[in-house]
Amino acid sequence: VSLLLTAPAHVMAKAPDSTPMLVGEGGLSVLFWDIYEIQLFSSDGRYDPQQPVALVLNYLRSVSGRDIAEASIDEIRKQGVFDTGTIADWHAQLTQLFPDIAKGDQLVGSFDPNTGSQFHLNGTLIGVIDDPELSRRFFDIWLSEATSQPRLREQLLGLNP
Repeated sequence: VSLLLTAPAHVMAKAPDSTPMLVGEGGLSVLFWDIYEIQLFSSDGRYDPQQPVALVLNYLRSVSGRDIAEASIDEIRKQGVFDTGTIADWHAQLTQLFPDIAKGDQLVGSFDPNTGSQFHLNGTLIGVIDDPELSRRFFDIWLSEATSQPRLREQLLGLNP
């Protein structure tokens, strides 16, 4: 399966006057299963943690929304967030946000460090996270130096194509 060469129109929905540019791309496999292919877009083709970005995930297998929320919270804990109340609140938000994903679905998350994030499934808005901290932590699953997938991070940032 090949990755998209250009971003869908809604990728940088919060910056409609700019054309998103590909920063990097890669894929996630667990054991023998390919889970998704992923691309990072920004307004200028470079990653700056202080500027809006979008992640485009093309799923290669079905995944439940609950599993996405659980895995996301596990990764956020690995970033050093341990406050029980915060984790419980964020888990509830992510569980409500993510539906079950089918093989072939495309999930797009657009992140603005000042306002939060929004998510589209197959081109339809499925939800918004207006908490910039949760949004940052969610996108840092892939983009932070503390990621559990450093090779994928390097590919997304264009450091190791």
